[in-house]
Amino acid sequence: MAQSRLQEKGRGRSAAFYAGLALWLLAVLAGAVAAWVLLGREKLPVYWKVPDFSLTERGGRKVTLADLKGKVWVANLVYTHCPDTCPFQTAEMAKLQKEFLGEKNFRLVTVTVDPERDTTEVLAEYAKKFGADKERWLFLTGKKEDIYELAQKGFHLSAAEPKGGAGKSGPGSFLKWLSPLPAYAHHPGPTQPYIHSSRFVLVDREARVRGTYMGIVAPSAEAKGPKGEFVPIYEEEVLRRLREDIRSVLREG
Repeated sequence: MAQSRLQEKGRGRSAAFYAGLALWLLAVLAGAVAAWVLLGREKLPVYWKVPDFSLTERGGRKVTLADLKGKVWVANLVYTHCPDTCPFQTAEMAKLQKEFLGEKNFRLVTVTVDPERDTTEVLAEYAKKFGADKERWLFLTGKKEDIYELAQKGFHLSAAEPKGGAGKSGPGSFLKWLSPLPAYAHHPGPTQPYIHSSRFVLVDREARVRGTYMGIVAPSAEAKGPKGEFVPIYEEEVLRRLREDIRSVLREG
């Protein structure tokens, strides 16, 4: 009887030992997998570096590239009276602001392509409509030539005013502004006086572009709503990848 009890006790201890060992091995394996995911994942490619710039924020202060040093940021181009992709782009930026609210080193940068109309006061009102934080989400204006140079050389995005004014796209009027990544939010017309890209640009802490994302596309005329209203095409996979890439660059430290 005593021997039987000792054997049962021994078996119980062995079972507990092996159960504990199994749990320990599972914990080690889970840690290894997590380390592989976080550290072993291939880093995003580095494309080009954004050159220095000097523009004016909606609050009136000057903003240069140095103000974004050490920050991961997403940039885009809009103009406040834009009737199609711009409001949807800005709404998407507002979502990013909310989703990455806890990231102290994350910023959003919206640049107008129509500085003549989009004064600091106009930009301030526009930013307010989308709940833009004054420190975390910058709205920039300045000299048109400086803005277009930043768009083309800094972001490799297209930005142009058709030759002859709104709706008058003369021969070769915007060919000189074609970027390596041409993607237009719209084409010139009576209500669309500016041609610009609707891509989002992801920039790392060292001012290097790590990706561009065509997440919102302007439809053809036939694809508009029943009342002729603008109905954007959302590239959900691209927008998901943008968020993943933001997290990836933030993890780089």
